[in-house]
Amino acid sequence: MTEQQFLYEDIPYRLVRSRRRKRLGLVLAEAGVEVRIPERCAARYGHQFLQENIQWVRAQLLRADQRAAQVPEYRYVFGERFPWLGRQLPLLRAAGPRDSGIGEAINLYTRYREAEEVQLQAALQRLYQREALTLLSEKSAQLAQRLGLEFSAVRVRRTRSKWGHCSIRGELQYNWLVCLAPEPVVDYLVAHEVSHLQHHNHSRAFWQLVESVCPRYRELRRWLRDNGHRLVI
Repeated sequence: MTEQQFLYEDIPYRLVRSRRRKRLGLVLAEAGVEVRIPERCAARYGHQFLQENIQWVRAQLLRADQRAAQVPEYRYVFGERFPWLGRQLPLLRAAGPRDSGIGEAINLYTRYREAEEVQLQAALQRLYQREALTLLSEKSAQLAQRLGLEFSAVRVRRTRSKWGHCSIRGELQYNWLVCLAPEPVVDYLVAHEVSHLQHHNHSRAFWQLVESVCPRYRELRRWLRDNGHRLVI
């Protein structure tokens, strides 16, 4: 894959060639606007494609700016409040490692008496990952047992584009940031991934199974789509 940088009016963009691509396409990537074209496509067609779709590009850039403005900012200090299952909980200093956990408050142990914000943020994220793995493992096990299904493992990681994944080997993977959302949203995601243990597709039968265990799945899926960018820590 090769790329070149250009400017149209006030919009910088890259022309990206790919051997696999068959058609022209527009993508708003982290680094900016990309016009993706087949490897042997003449550059002028890529430039023309952008110009023909410039209003769409502007609308998408405006939407991206609006969503970025909605992302919460936190001070990583004890006493600040952070989200967990849709609630805003205070961050408190735990007396020791065994006292760390999330309940009515976020109890975090750190060996630093005066931890810098970057250290506290890293420690907080590790606690969230640990608590999320416990929670999502329990919810997955309960639902899988209810449906008579089995999985091989549950993992959590911070992913850019997917909230969950079910591998063909039966491994369930979740983006641990989902645990910042209200609990019904978490339950929807678990229902989605566990249902993939039976249906490795998005067929009608798959969605019927999801609905049987999560009747509000449409509403909750929409919430995650519309608010997922706010789930940061």
